[in-house]
Amino acid sequence: METLAKVTDEVAPGVLMMTMHFGDAAANKLTNTALDPLSKMPELKHCAVKVEKITGVQ
Repeated sequence: METLAKVTDEVAPGVLMMTMHFGDAAANKLTNTALDPLSKMPELKHCAVKVEKITGVQ
């Protein structure tokens, strides 16, 4: 998945946020299918990402 990022001071350094409440966004396709061993809830709130700076995009 590719998307544009907006850098802001509203999110802590080292943290990336993405909406996940819209079906067409498909953000949950990026998450791990593992379940938490205690709650059995899926790990939908975090995943590893790679962020690259590109030039020429406003």
